[in-house]
This record gives sequence, structure tokens and C-alpha cells, in this order.
Amino acid sequence: MGLFFKNRETNEANSDLDQKKMGKVISFLNQKGGVGKTTLAFNTAYALKEQGKRVLCLDLDPQANLSHLFGIDELQGYSLYNLLLNSVRELRGLHSSCLVSDLLTEKDGIDILPASGDLSGFELTVAAISSPRQLILKRFIEKNALNTLYDYIIIDCPPTLGLLVINSLCASDGVIVPFRPDDFSRKGLLALNDVLENIEDMGVVEVPKIIAHVPNLVDARRKQEEMDLSTIVSGLEENLVMEPIYNRAQLVKALGQRKSIYSFQSKEFRPLQESFDKLANVIEEWAR
Repeated sequence: MGLFFKNRETNEANSDLDQKKMGKVISFLNQKGGVGKTTLAFNTAYALKEQGKRVLCLDLDPQANLSHLFGIDELQGYSLYNLLLNSVRELRGLHSSCLVSDLLTEKDGIDILPASGDLSGFELTVAAISSPRQLILKRFIEKNALNTLYDYIIIDCPPTLGLLVINSLCASDGVIVPFRPDDFSRKGLLALNDVLENIEDMGVVEVPKIIAHVPNLVDARRKQEEMDLSTIVSGLEENLVMEPIYNRAQLVKALGQRKSIYSFQSKEFRPLQESFDKLANVIEEWAR
């Protein structure tokens, strides 16, 4: 009888764990640089935090610009790169004593695992392992139960389509794609679609969904940008395209001070805050 109740309690505990809401992992990416990807990820994290969500940011870009925005300039020897290597058994010889709790940094109620230039060597370091190289980040997140601790995990990707980005996509539930209204961004969007198809062909993970395409840093004064934007949007699913986020002086001011747009109370910041509130609402609706 005692064994029966013990088994029943174990089953109920497992059932509760299964039913626990898992946080959503979202990649911010475009293979073209200069589209404001990091800026978008940074302020979206704050927009979600303003809605009471628990947010973790992962800086997967060797340039470490997101880490810089969070006030992290000098790392003492370790970064997300080391945590990823620690999660691969075959790389035991390269393991360090660094733990997630050692590296986790908090600012304004948002947590971040920062990057370093070492990430640029990630692809070469893991080239010889036999376990799936594209699943290293996914297994790291799962092994540390990060998707049970946060409502959203936001990944700032490098402007490439290499192994770091493949890892990010394989770990993600959804993707936010910022773009500038120009031909280079259009080509970047086409390349991303090819990568998503390749992930689908692998058959090892569910392909992440496009949550939104975001025309970003748009200059409303330039008619050519209007025309280019119209051309790009015509080739996308209409319901997945956000209203443009304009390149306002207030955005530059906030970034110069390494602050989010929500750190400012003046009315001149309100249009930007409303734009990011809308993006957060789109994410929330998608997550439900």
C-alpha cells in the first residue's frame, strides 16, 4: 500500500512538471548587419519586463554589443562561450569551473548571460565532436532548466548564418526578424528562409515560427526607403509585418547612455515606447 501511494505521488509530481508552463525562446536575427538587431532585442526585453514577464537575454554575438548595452564591458575570463563548452561531454578537456550562477548578471530586473570574442571560435572548437553540433545551445538551456525559470529567453544572434545562428534557431520557439528597407536586407530575409528550410530537412527539432518581421531604423524623410519598404513587405506574409520603428533621435540618446527607452519619462519617448509595447503584445499573443 505504501509503495502504491509513493508511486502515485511520483506520477502526480511528474504530471505537475509536464504541465508547468515552459518559457519561450526567441531569436533576433538577420544575417545583414546594421539593421538594429541588438537595439531591438534590448528594448523588447524591457518591453516584456514592463508587462511583468521574467526575461533572460543570451548574447550569442562575439561582438558582445548586447552585453555592452547591459553595462558589461570586461568579463573576468568567462562568458557564455564557456558555459556552452561545459555542456558538451566530448569537450571535457576544455571544461572550466564556470557555472551559470557565476556568470548571470542582472540589470533593471532583466538577467543576461554575456558574450565575449571567444564565441568567434565556437564553430572551430566543436567541429570534431560526434554529438549534434546544432543542438548544443538547446541542450544547454534544457540542462540548466532555463526555460522553466523565465517567461522569455531572448537571443541576440550574430549577423551571419553560421553554426551559432543554427544553434540559436534550433533552440528557439520563434524568431523576430528586423530589417532595413534596402536590397541587402531583402536578400537577408531570403537567406533566412533557406536556413529554416534546412532545419526542417534535418528533422531533429521543430522549426521555429516567424513571430514578426520588423522594419527597423526607418528614415521617414527618405522616399526611396518608403519604396523599398513597400517592395519588401509585398513579398512577406502581411499579418507577420509590424509597423515600422523609426530612427528617432531619442533612440540614439537612450543607446548612448546604455539605457532602454523605458528609462525615460518624457513624452518625446512615448512614440517609441508605444512601438515596443505593440511588439511585446504581438509576442504575448503568439506565446498564448
